[in-house]
Amino acid sequence: MDNFTYTGLPARVVFGCGTIDQIAHELNALAVERALVFSTPQQAEQAQGILEKLGKKGVGLFAEATMHTPVDVTERAMSHVVQLDVDGIVSFGGGSTIGLGKAIALRTDLPQLVVPTTYAGSEMTPIIGQTEDGLKTTQKTRKVLPETVIYDVNFTLSLPPVMSVTSGLNAIAHAVEALYAENANPVLSLMAEEGIGALVGALPEITKNPTDADARSKALYGAWLCAVCLGSGGVALHHKLCHVLGGSFNLPHAETHTVVLPHALAYNAPEVPDAMDRLRRAMNTEMPAAALFDIAKNGDAPTSLQSLGMPQQELGHAVEVALKNPYFNPRRLEAGALLTLLEHAFEGRRPSC
Repeated sequence: MDNFTYTGLPARVVFGCGTIDQIAHELNALAVERALVFSTPQQAEQAQGILEKLGKKGVGLFAEATMHTPVDVTERAMSHVVQLDVDGIVSFGGGSTIGLGKAIALRTDLPQLVVPTTYAGSEMTPIIGQTEDGLKTTQKTRKVLPETVIYDVNFTLSLPPVMSVTSGLNAIAHAVEALYAENANPVLSLMAEEGIGALVGALPEITKNPTDADARSKALYGAWLCAVCLGSGGVALHHKLCHVLGGSFNLPHAETHTVVLPHALAYNAPEVPDAMDRLRRAMNTEMPAAALFDIAKNGDAPTSLQSLGMPQQELGHAVEVALKNPYFNPRRLEAGALLTLLEHAFEGRRPSC
């Protein structure tokens, strides 16, 4: 066996159905007395219910979380944190809300309790991406890693089927890249294979029956494992392209991951035979990239950048931005090949591997 390094990230996980009832107890364990709840405008009503569960510990709700964590939104949230003398954060929602909580933690080091309602996985990572002046930048620091995560399957039952598919494929992307990232190791590979298998098996069932609690539980379990892979492993071409497309062209996060993943995997496939073997085993198919494309298509999720509003004339510029800062990838990054990748993604072509 080759030498490797594995870094476990500290986080308390409470998983199951109805686990939200433990939120006050979990805040006590974090010594939080004045918690501010974050959400998006779309989830404000549910977040108000979370605030009510906190009783005297809940001091307010900031329901302005926005995709790609714009710095101006974070600054407005910071004003509430200061005015309300907040000593802890409760983030309720998906990647947008969790990103806002992380941005506040980065500035204040306040403890975070996260209640995910999607499969995005940001809650398990020390990674934060922020957008300012049309440019999305990322950094990795344990300062933004949430202390406690409450996974309550009940909150995912109302997640629309299409959004479940895009969120689930976003999660799968974390584990796919962990199989061949710079910090790949046998421990993460086990988690990745398990997480991918759970999600690939659950998503078609959720498409058929969105309230299938067993499928929802498997999907959330898989998303958790995939998120651990992202937090402890690393990323490569896929995530870099998605950050460029999201930050520079304001494309929706999960949908962009859904479209790009099959093509980024196909690009790297010739250089990662071991990872491809694991994917074939986890997904029970000889063509993992094509199978990921099919999950999106069969779930009525977007399969082309064109459908997301990406300007075709900007594909070359996207390649230029992606190549500006060197980063790890198992296959050499070549402008012509990357442009072809994005052209295939723009058109929505089904990969052949």
